[in-house]
Amino acid sequence: MSSPVFQDFPAPAKLNLLLHVVGKRPDGYHLLETVFRFVDFSDTVSLALRDDGRVVLETPIAGVDPEQDLTVRAARLLQAHAQCGLGVAIRLDKKIPMGGGLGGGSSDAATVLLALNRMWELNLPRAVLQELGLKLGADVPVFIFGRSALATGVGEKLNEIKLKPAWYVVIHPQVQVPTSKIFQNFSQEVLTEVGGVGIMRILETTQQRRNDLQNVVSNMYPAVNEVLTELRKYGSPLMTGSGSCVFLECQSKDEADKVYQAVSIKYKGFLAKGLDVHPLIDNAK
Repeated sequence: MSSPVFQDFPAPAKLNLLLHVVGKRPDGYHLLETVFRFVDFSDTVSLALRDDGRVVLETPIAGVDPEQDLTVRAARLLQAHAQCGLGVAIRLDKKIPMGGGLGGGSSDAATVLLALNRMWELNLPRAVLQELGLKLGADVPVFIFGRSALATGVGEKLNEIKLKPAWYVVIHPQVQVPTSKIFQNFSQEVLTEVGGVGIMRILETTQQRRNDLQNVVSNMYPAVNEVLTELRKYGSPLMTGSGSCVFLECQSKDEADKVYQAVSIKYKGFLAKGLDVHPLIDNAK
């Protein structure tokens, strides 16, 4: 039997340029208003076709049941939806920190859906892939949507927005933050009502660009608060998602380089350029 031929696909990280919690549904899920932006820092998902119908993760992550890995679940979900008899071997090269609010697992799953849609010659429309992605997690649809977006609902209602070019200094405080734990500790008393505020005005006004979960995480994880305090020397940092990563937006690569050189002596992280579109934007219509 010949060796499988793997194809490599990027799975970029995302940042939440703001995150407002605006309500809570009867089922317990919180309603959000957030702005997603992709950056050019990615995991790599490598896929090889199998003709036996099996979905095999060749690079399991320590502590994660391979059967529960989002890439495996994504492949099986697509396989069942399309009644496809083909299988796939999956390899993951993880660079995006886990539990950092950068959407690595969701992005990996979305890349599997986008890539297999082409490799299995299913030709499903993007809207269908987004619906499948939502079954895997609230952040998966935006990676399939493929553009900077204002998201509402639980994060699945997406509208494209235009963002200015920017570079980002992203620091990982070396702690993993479980999303469910943060929402459990989020007080209903601080729910915000921002639906009537123009989203572009929010984006252009530094003091309004906030993350409603940031104080909760900072109080529970001193390492996150420490990084926020350090980055405040250079501007107005923000935590992404439910944490733990913190980022600082810069107008140029030179500015970002200077900040990163200063803080990387003590903290681990990376520099990234903001993307307007997902690198696999053409893999679904």
